[in-house]
Formats: sequence, C-alpha cells, structure tokens
Amino acid sequence: MMKIQSITFLFALLFYFLITVSGFREGITTFGNANTIENEPGMGLGAIIDNSSRIGKEERVAIQMALDDHFDSTGNQRLVLHVRNSQREPLQAALAAKFLIDEQKVQAIIGPHTWEETSLVAKVGSETHTAIVSLAEANPMWATELWPFLVQASRNRLKQMEAIAAIVQSWEWHQVTVIYQDRDSSANEVLPHLSDALRQVGAEIRHLVALPPFASSSLIEELEKIRRDQCRVFVVHLSAPLAVQLFRKAKEMEMMEKDYVWITTDPITSLVHSFNASTISTMQGIIGLKSYLPESGKQSKDFDHKFRKRFSSEHPEEGNNEPGIFAAQAYDAARAVALAVTESRKGRNLSAKLLQSDFHGLNGRIKFSDQKLAPQHVFQIINVNGKSYREVGYWSDGLGFSLTLGERATNRSSMKYLGQVFWPGGPWLTPKGWTEPTTNANVLRIGVPTGSTFKQYVNVKKDPLGHNLSFSGLAIDLFKATLKELPYPLPYEFFPFEGTYDSLVEQIHLHKFDAVVGDVSIVSHRYKHAEFTHPYTESGLIMIVPVRSITCSKAWLFMRPFTKAMWALIGAINVYNGFVVWLIERNYCPELKGSVLNQIGSLIWLSFTTLFSLHGDKLHSNLSRMTTVVWLFMALIITQTYTANFASMLTVQQLEPTVADVDALLRTNAMVGHGRGSFVSAYLREVLGFHPNNIMQFNSSEEYALALRSKVIAAAFLEAPLAKIFLGKYCKAFMAVGPTYKVGGFGFVFPKGSLLLPSVTEAMLKVTESGELRILENSMLASLKCLDAETDGANPSLSPKSFWVLFILTGGTSTIALVVYSFRICKSMLEHKTNWKFILDVMKQWGSPNRRFSRRDSDINEESHAYPSNASAVQAQV
Repeated sequence: MMKIQSITFLFALLFYFLITVSGFREGITTFGNANTIENEPGMGLGAIIDNSSRIGKEERVAIQMALDDHFDSTGNQRLVLHVRNSQREPLQAALAAKFLIDEQKVQAIIGPHTWEETSLVAKVGSETHTAIVSLAEANPMWATELWPFLVQASRNRLKQMEAIAAIVQSWEWHQVTVIYQDRDSSANEVLPHLSDALRQVGAEIRHLVALPPFASSSLIEELEKIRRDQCRVFVVHLSAPLAVQLFRKAKEMEMMEKDYVWITTDPITSLVHSFNASTISTMQGIIGLKSYLPESGKQSKDFDHKFRKRFSSEHPEEGNNEPGIFAAQAYDAARAVALAVTESRKGRNLSAKLLQSDFHGLNGRIKFSDQKLAPQHVFQIINVNGKSYREVGYWSDGLGFSLTLGERATNRSSMKYLGQVFWPGGPWLTPKGWTEPTTNANVLRIGVPTGSTFKQYVNVKKDPLGHNLSFSGLAIDLFKATLKELPYPLPYEFFPFEGTYDSLVEQIHLHKFDAVVGDVSIVSHRYKHAEFTHPYTESGLIMIVPVRSITCSKAWLFMRPFTKAMWALIGAINVYNGFVVWLIERNYCPELKGSVLNQIGSLIWLSFTTLFSLHGDKLHSNLSRMTTVVWLFMALIITQTYTANFASMLTVQQLEPTVADVDALLRTNAMVGHGRGSFVSAYLREVLGFHPNNIMQFNSSEEYALALRSKVIAAAFLEAPLAKIFLGKYCKAFMAVGPTYKVGGFGFVFPKGSLLLPSVTEAMLKVTESGELRILENSMLASLKCLDAETDGANPSLSPKSFWVLFILTGGTSTIALVVYSFRICKSMLEHKTNWKFILDVMKQWGSPNRRFSRRDSDINEESHAYPSNASAVQAQV
C-alpha cells in the first residue's frame, strides 16, 4: 500500500510540474469554487477544505469566526479569507494552493485535512516560502524536516490506540479485527501503534480488513467474511461517510446484535454529534473514542453560541449545529495565523512568528514544538444509545480511566470502573468477544507429516478399514495442551502429508495448510516460507555409533572393588583374628609351635586360609571355634561382594565406541545414515563434508539399529530428541560420540506474519513452565528406559562404611575370646603359684621348643608337685 501511495504522489508531482512549466494559469483561476470572502480590502489568508464534508463545513465557519474575532479584538486591518474546495482530491488541492499563492497572494494557507493533500500543498508552499498550516490527522515525522514551512496545527491522536488497547484489556478480549480504509495514509501510522498497544496487554490483531472508499459490493463481501470468523470485536478506523455505510450494511446483516463489539476511533466518533437519527439507529451499542474538547469557560461558551448560530445560517441542510473537535482546531489554527500576521507586519517572518504562538485556545494550549502541537493525551469515551450517545467517561495517558477529569485516583486500568455499558443488541452482560465457528471455513487446516522416523513424536495411523485416521505422539499431545491455554477456542482439523519436511513447510506458503504440527526442525532455509514457534525440544545433531568390547590392560584393576582403607582394614582384621585363633589353638596343635619364624608363618597362614575354608575339625577350643565362625561369616560376605563388584567393573570397561569422531568417518570414506525427508542430508553434505553417495536414508529406528549392527553404516546422525529415544531403546549396543552440532529443535509452523503465532508461542511456554511438557516426555520415554544400563560411575569402590557392622562383630568376638582365654590362664596360674619367679619360669617353659604338655586335664592330678611339673599342669588345664 505504501508503494502505491508513493507512486501516486510522484505522478501528482509530475503533473503539477508540467502545469507550472506550461504557465496554465487561466485554468487554475477557473478551477473549483473560489468562494472568496472579500467584504473589504485586507491581507489575504487561504484555506483549502472539502466543502462537501461535515468536517470542511465546520472548519470553514470556524476559520472565518476566528478572523472576525481577531479583527474585533485588535482593530487591525481585516484578513481576507480565500477558500478553495479540494473535493478531497490531492491534485486539486495542489492546484488550489498554486492559485492562492500566485493569484490571491495569500500569506498563509490553512488546511487541507488529509495527508495526501497536505503533502502536495506543502511542496507548493515550500517553493514560495508560504506557511502551510496543516489540519491533517497525522503527518509523518519527516514531513516538517522536508518542508520547513509546514506547520501541523492538529494534535497527533495516536495515543488513542493505547486507549483502545486498555478497553480491550478491561473486558478480557484477546483478539480484534481492524477495519480501515484502503489507501488511507493515516492507517499507516495507526495500525503499527494499535498492534503494539494490543500486544502490551496480551491481545492481538486477528484480521486486517481494508475497505475501498466507494464499493458497496466489496463492503458486503468483507462483512460476510468477518461474520463467518470467530472474532467478534471490531475496531473501526474509517472516514465518516464510509463508516455510515459500514454500520448500515452491518445492521442489515444482523451484525449489530448480541455478542458483537464495535469500537470506533476519533475520525468517526468526533462526528457522531452530526449524524442523523437514521444513522444513529444503526450504531446502537458502539463504543467510541473522541478527542477531548473542553466545554467550560467563557471562551468555549461564546464560541459554541456563535458557531451554532452561524452554522445554522450557512448550512441549514445540516440537522445538528453542534461544533466538534475539527471546528475547534480550525478556529485555533486561524487565530494563531492571524496573530502571526499582525506581528509579522513589523518586519518579522510569518512562519517564524507562527511557530512562536503561545496562547490558550479552545483545544488547550496552543504552543508549537518542532513545528507541531503537543499530542492529544485525553480522550472521551462515548456509548451510542437511544437517539444519541452518552458520555461514559475519560481515558488519560498515564492515568487510565476516570469518570471526571478532576479525579485524584489514578491508574484505573479497567473500563469496568466507568459503570454499565449498553452493548449491541441490548445485553447487559459483557460480550465474550468470540463465537463458535458456524462453518468449516474458519477451521484451521493442520498439516501432519506421515513419514516420521520416530513414531513417538508423531504417528499417523489408519483404522483397519482404511477410512479414518488417528493422530498421536508427543507433538500432537503438546499441540492439544497448548490450545487449551489459549483464551479463546481455536477449531482445527489434522491432515496427513506424505513428502519431505521442506515440502511440508512450503505448503504453508502455498496456503494449503494454516499450520504444521510434528517433529519439524527449525532451520534457517525454511523461514523463506513460514515462521516457527519457540522450540519445544532441545536442539542439536548427535552422532550415534555401535560399541565394541575391549580387553582391560590395567594391572591394578583387581584392587578397584575396594578402597585402600577397606583393603587395610581387611588385612588388619584377618591378622588379628588369626592371632587369636593361633594363640588359643597352639597348645593343641604341634604344627603351630616351633621356632619363632615357624610360628609367624603359621599365624599368617591361619589368618588368610580361614577366608576360604573353615577347618572346623581341627579346632579344639570352643573359643577359637566361636571366633572362626564369625570370622568366616564376614569373609564370606566380603568375598562375594568383591566378586560381584569386580565382575560389574570388567563388564563396563569392555565397551568403547567403534568410531571416535567425524574425521575418522571422513578418512575411511564410511557410510552414514539419517532420517528420510529431514534436513540432515543437506547438513551432512554442506557442513560436515560427506559425499552424497555415502549418505543413506532410513524410515525407522529399527532400520537404524539393523544397519549399524550389520555395519552397513558406520554411524547415524540423529537430532537430539530423536537420539534420546534411540538410545533409550538400544542403550547397551550403541552410544553417542563426538560433539553436539548446533541446529534448531522442533517447533510448530505458521505462516509468515501470522497473528496466531505470538499467542500459540505464549501458550506453549505456559505448558512448558507448568511441567506438563516434562510429564509428556517422561511418559513417552518410560517404556524405552533401559533398566539394566550401567556406567562406570555406577560401580564405585566400596569403603569400610558399607561393612562396619561386620568388622565390629568379628573384631568384638575375637576380642571376647582373647579376654576369656587370658582370664583363664591368669586364674590357673594364681591357683598354683603367686610369686613372680614362678610366672617367669612358666613363660620360659612356654617358649621352649622341646617342652611337651599334656592335653588332658586329668594329667594334672598325676604330676608331682615339683615346680616344673606345676607349670605344665597350668598350661594343660587351660
């Protein structure tokens, strides 16, 4: 649309240039209706307006009133007003400006009302340094820089877009349809501001409907389209004549009934006071925003009284003579020009003096900054009801809604504070803003890939008869959960698609599908045809290779089942237990005696052979038997634990990947595989450098596994979410190696610029943040989880902490046996001899290798009472 306007503007300039060169002035003087007001001689002031419109009529009356009031208050020479009728045509406006400047010698021109007209008039005025005081609704930011003699005397009203967004937020609507006039330059400024304002409150523009200025058939067609749509909230930004046609047709098509919402912008609402009863009857229930016009004060009251009287006299055909915002801003503009003309007579430049204006006008303070007035920040909210309309309240930038402008309470963000609103159809309940679809035309067509390699993400099945299709998988479940988070219903229907994923995404661009749901990767070249939501899976491309067994070469691997502390404690407890048994049994077993070296060897042998055999038939004392039983119990548990842990370690240590990295594959010219129809093939060729003949495609995880095991391919390249499924199913035969190559994850696909995309993305994030996506993933992977998967970290070396009870039990038992044995020896010795010499003699005899002691207690009674015999008796008794 911007290109068409630019071309039109260039052609108009070219036509104007040809007229200027040819000196075609006679035609200019006779063009249009001059309507020159020359009651008495004076300085000239031009005005370019549309005499056929209500706005033009109000502006003409208000401008003349301003000039008369200025003459009456100052007594200076009267300014003569020369009015030209543009008929809302840009070229005619340019010709009128040329005539006013060249023929009427005006010092300034007020008007016109549209940007298309203003742009050509400003071009004419810049050539002669004539001030052009624009009353256009919205001029581009660069206009005053390009034309330094252009002054914008109308306030920028783009803030009303924020007011509309606040109204939408108040009633919890989330989508709106915007109806605007085609080839209207103001829409280029309004639509971006409205879209941004709606996005700030969690809403969006669902449809943009451009209406041609004069085409009743097109109007009916467009209304029929939006009536079939679910959205029932309409923002209307049209000229007043076209808006009247719109509401008349909407009334006939029963679109001004229950559940419909109509919001009008300032260009319409500010003229509602001028509509006749027939037009008002077609607008029942609409909400409108109009610029705030102060009505209190003597100046406003005098203007209202004089305007009504003069307007009724000059335009008796108009049923209402109430002045609006357009009359007020035209009056203030003319007054500013008149004051500037008066001051410029002293030799000052008119444009410079005009920009220095500073006075209180009907429409607030008139003070220019950068050749513009301050923007409009206060808007009045009206509700059409009955024969006219009622003023609901106000919206102020930064203050929100209020019943009166003098309220101290601020930041009322909801319009509900203003009270009851009369909606179309007369319902007291607030319309919900949407309706259920009545035809299949509004049902989204969702494309679903049928060739997914991993059916866990998307699976399309036919029933046994082949008539009905079922769609399942994580992507389908996530899409359904996402739609539940939307604040409005979104009907849809799944359609299968057989073909590559690139072709599937391209169907969006071809308008075959409204969206695509499945395991579709987000990659750059697909953005040529569509846009994606945020990824709902992790991103990356992973290389999967088989594993193979290897022989462990670690010499000290056998030590790893236990920690060093564990080994030290085992050795210590064995030596201790062996000592206790040796000490008790040495009097019964001749092989435990002999030289010191022989006894040490016997003690060590006894300490460790008990780990593997009991030798219960060779033990003679109950104390040694008790010690050995507990000792053997501990030894049995420790040896079995060692065997199990060591076997597990050997199993893990035997596995390694068959291929180390991609470079190894490239060096050996190996075959690799990927999923059919995915983008991975191009990535392997263009990024990793594989030859096309070395790349194979597969349709399922089973085909991958078979090809890897049979060595048809050396490696498979899978996207990260698919690799997780594959390794979950084949956890011990394959493994991931090498780096993870950064590529996009999976996402849903929508058309470029889709109005649904932000809402769906936000809803998906809610599903993710709530943990529902994690539950879906865990449910998908539950059946694939490899329960017997083991890693090196799963078999750590065991420490004494795992066996402290056993060590305390066996150590304590041996200690008890040692204490009891020692107590018996001391008791026996004290019964026969109490002197220290006897004890020393006993110890000497104990260490003699040639001394033999009887094993029977009865032998003690047969021995004599000689000293050597008493020592032998003590030992035998013990």
